[in-house]
Amino acid sequence: MTDVCPFSDLTLARRLELAEAAGCRGFVEARARVEPAVGATWREIGGTFAMFDGPASPITQTFNLGMAGPVEAAHLDEIEAFYRERGAPIFHEVCPLADDSARALLVARGYQVVEFTSVMYRPIGKGVSLEGRRNPRLSVRTMGPTDAEPWIATSVAGWSEFPEYIALMHGLSVVNTHRTDARCYLVELEGRTVATGGLTFQDDVALLAGASTIPEARQQGAQFALLEHRLKDAVDAGYSLAMMCARPGSGSQRNAERHGFRIAYTRVKWGLGM
Repeated sequence: MTDVCPFSDLTLARRLELAEAAGCRGFVEARARVEPAVGATWREIGGTFAMFDGPASPITQTFNLGMAGPVEAAHLDEIEAFYRERGAPIFHEVCPLADDSARALLVARGYQVVEFTSVMYRPIGKGVSLEGRRNPRLSVRTMGPTDAEPWIATSVAGWSEFPEYIALMHGLSVVNTHRTDARCYLVELEGRTVATGGLTFQDDVALLAGASTIPEARQQGAQFALLEHRLKDAVDAGYSLAMMCARPGSGSQRNAERHGFRIAYTRVKWGLGM
C-alpha cells in the first residue's frame, strides 16, 4: 500500500468535488427512474452541477461552484432559475478553494452560511487494512437481488432516534437500492442485518457514504468492519483514493481520522432566503 498522501490543494479538491457531484448525479438519475413524478433532474451550468431531487431532499443543491474557474453572474442567474422553476430552495455546497468570485457573488446576492462539512480523504492501495481488531461475529457483504428490503429497513432504523427524518430516510434508502452506479453493503451480526453503507466511484476516487447502524448494535464494530470492507473493495476495483464527508467534530469524523483519513477542507453550504 502506498503511504503517499496527496497535498490538500486545488487539484485534490477538484477530484473530490467532482466525485461527490458524480455520486449525486447517480442518485438523481435513480430517483427519476424510481419516482418519475418527482421530476428529479440535474444540469451542468458553467461547470457547476445543479441537482434537483424534490424541494425537501438534501440532494437538491449544487456542487462544484467555482471549481472550474470564475463564476459568471449569468451562470448563477441560470442556476437560481433552475431551482425557482421547480419550487425548490437554493443551496450551494462550496469548497473553500473555489474561485473567489463564487463567494463574492453569493454574499452580494444575500446568501447566508447554513452548514459546514468536513471533507476527508486517504490514499488506498494493495494490502489496505485498518488498525484494530475486527469483531469475528460480524460479516459484510454486497447487497444481492433479494436484499433490498432488509437494506432499506436497517438503513432507516439507524435513524430511529430522529423520528422527524424517518420518512425522508426511507425515501432516500429506497432510491439507493435502485442505483446502477453504486454498491450497497449489509453488515450482519450472527446472521442479523445491523448496519448498511454505500460506495460510489468517480475517476480514481471512491466515495464512502450512507453508513447507518441500528441503535442496539452500536459499539460492536459494525462500522469498522464496513469501512475496511469497502476500502478493500475500492482497491480491488482499481481506485487509489477514498473520500468521506462528515459533520465537523462529529463521531463520524473522529472515526474516519482514527482510520487514516485526513481533513482536506471544510466545505460551506450557502442558502438563499433562509
